[in-house]
Amino acid sequence: MDTTVEGMSARRKTIILVTCCLSLLISSMDSTIVNVAIPSIRLEMHAPLARMQWIIDIYTLTLASLLMLSGATADRFGRKRMFRIGLIIFAAGSLLCSLAPSVDVLIGARFVQAIGGSMLNPIAMSIITTVFTNRMERARAVGVWGAVVGISTALGPMVGGLLIDSLGWKSVFWINLPICAAALVLTTIFVPESKSGRARGIDPVGQVLAIAVMFTLVFGLIEHKPAVFVVTALALAAFCYVELRHRSPFIDLRFFRSVPFASGTLVAVFSCAVLGAFLFSASIYLQGTRHYTAVHTGLLYLPMALGMLICSPISGRLVGRYGTRLPLIVAGTMEALATIGMTFLRADTPIWVVAVIFAAFGIGFGTVNTPITTAAVSGMPLDRAGAASAVASTSRQLGISLGVALCGLLSGANLWSLLCVFSVGVIVLGIAANTPWAERSRDSVAHLFDEKVPQHAR
Repeated sequence: MDTTVEGMSARRKTIILVTCCLSLLISSMDSTIVNVAIPSIRLEMHAPLARMQWIIDIYTLTLASLLMLSGATADRFGRKRMFRIGLIIFAAGSLLCSLAPSVDVLIGARFVQAIGGSMLNPIAMSIITTVFTNRMERARAVGVWGAVVGISTALGPMVGGLLIDSLGWKSVFWINLPICAAALVLTTIFVPESKSGRARGIDPVGQVLAIAVMFTLVFGLIEHKPAVFVVTALALAAFCYVELRHRSPFIDLRFFRSVPFASGTLVAVFSCAVLGAFLFSASIYLQGTRHYTAVHTGLLYLPMALGMLICSPISGRLVGRYGTRLPLIVAGTMEALATIGMTFLRADTPIWVVAVIFAAFGIGFGTVNTPITTAAVSGMPLDRAGAASAVASTSRQLGISLGVALCGLLSGANLWSLLCVFSVGVIVLGIAANTPWAERSRDSVAHLFDEKVPQHAR
């Protein structure tokens, strides 16, 4: 069991929740705010499209690679300690980004920033669950956490537009510094140290192989080097071989015997691929093709932001009442309509049409997040729910990386047709994951973890 942190005042718990939400604010907003800066960075640094894609993907891929490791390390060595280290590294990376003299240095700085970012969200959630021990308190805290995710993701483009027009693209990284400083001070004063009484094991071979799979896949797409996919396939085969035999695997592949879990993982990849491609392409379209300012571009994201903010809580209620099928059908349908609409965008497309497309996408993505998380943890034993949720988070980051990578490989109708297929896949998976067969597979997975480790496990 975790070390206890009970007996705190309501005021101190509130401050801890605010502190955790500050880290969530900067890490979530960073995934959207930088997209608005891409055209300005490209213009100033005269960088090719592939380098612009790496500015986004080096961040999301590093997050995907290290999220689970960061969580396991914090459980072992102390959540407060690792959280503070994460804040310091994230702030240092942000400062390096703002000082970068070239696009290659900027990509390297984004890598540093992502190392720190990987320590923020999973550890902050662990802190919340250990501080808010009462069931109702924890539910309210997680509800606030979810609201901050929606707000920060949705408002990122608008905040970015205002900053870029006023202070230049480097200001999208400056904004992280005072927030990190405030979170660091509050963490030092108010957040208690806690560890897991039974720390998860670390699987270095599985970790390296997982990184190899993700990086080679995205590298092959961005750099147009299909031969690299041979390495991807070999790394994936080796990863499966190692994980099936490891006593404490990086990712427990038995999770995927649950159809709802496997479907939720694919839904996360598909939906976030649409998100990554949408945000990357939309900023280039609005500023490059239509020649709007960054602040005007940010304001045009308002329909998407409103769609996310309104539909996220509605989706939660729908999942609680009807399960994940209806929200996933709605999400997939709205994302499919948005991708179809993107194929018709031209330099002279009426702005109200652009707004409708953005709103449709916001509704779709706002509706899909809760079902993904629910599918990940539903039916899992309590001691495995955190690891299952981490797989869903990793899948989201991998999806964003793939979406951005596809923007260079495909263009126009070809790109959006493929992403429309992904959106339809969300609908199909939402239906399949709610069949009696799928429910039986989910129930059977819980019993697997009661069994002893097989003899061939290391």
